[in-house]
Amino acid sequence: MTCWYEGPLAAFDTETTGVDVETDRIVSAAVVVQDAPGTRPRVRRWMVNPGVPVPEGATAVHGLTDEHLQRNGRWPAPVMYEIAEELAEHASLGRPLVVMNAPFDLTLLDRELRRHRASSLERWFEASPPLRVLDPRVLDKHLDRYRKGRRTLTDLCAHYGVALDGAHDAGADALAALEVVRAVGRRFAARLERLTPTELHALQVGWHAAQARGLQAWFVRSGSLEVVDPSWPLRPELPTAA
Repeated sequence: MTCWYEGPLAAFDTETTGVDVETDRIVSAAVVVQDAPGTRPRVRRWMVNPGVPVPEGATAVHGLTDEHLQRNGRWPAPVMYEIAEELAEHASLGRPLVVMNAPFDLTLLDRELRRHRASSLERWFEASPPLRVLDPRVLDKHLDRYRKGRRTLTDLCAHYGVALDGAHDAGADALAALEVVRAVGRRFAARLERLTPTELHALQVGWHAAQARGLQAWFVRSGSLEVVDPSWPLRPELPTAA
């Protein structure tokens, strides 16, 4: 039987107006599908006119300006519908979904659905199989927990020998995250090959919570007031969400 990391995978990524999942907006997104290692990936892309100004700092990261998005972006409501439908379709087909730092991208999508569709991400999976998420950041931190250094997508690509061409493009980042997950699977095959994506999804909930507790303790020791949310892969809705 083919191991999950050698089989079909989908991946999702976004570019945004900032890093606050409650108030920032999606400006571009992509879903990448690869049926097997080495096969040509299929990429579906969206560009969004968020309806709010894009800060210069965000543009410096992904290169998308207000003018470009106003000319080429679509209104958020139909885009969020299409993205949610796409993810639900992959879930129904049994494809695991790779999302780097899943609580960021999936929570942003959830908030956009609430904002523009009066819906939520979870509602899209009430009548279909649930999402089975593979988060390279959570997997790597658990399986190689004592390795020093940062664990951004760029760092993980360098560590696992994955090419990252065009970083901070949603399609490029999604494909790179997908390849990192395959590389993680191969490197730690003895610990992962007998686990199903469903089992791995459940395990990552606990792994991420433990990682969050460790980071929160480090912040406390450092005198930082930053709060780390242990929820994975989706943060609960806040009453004050924009």
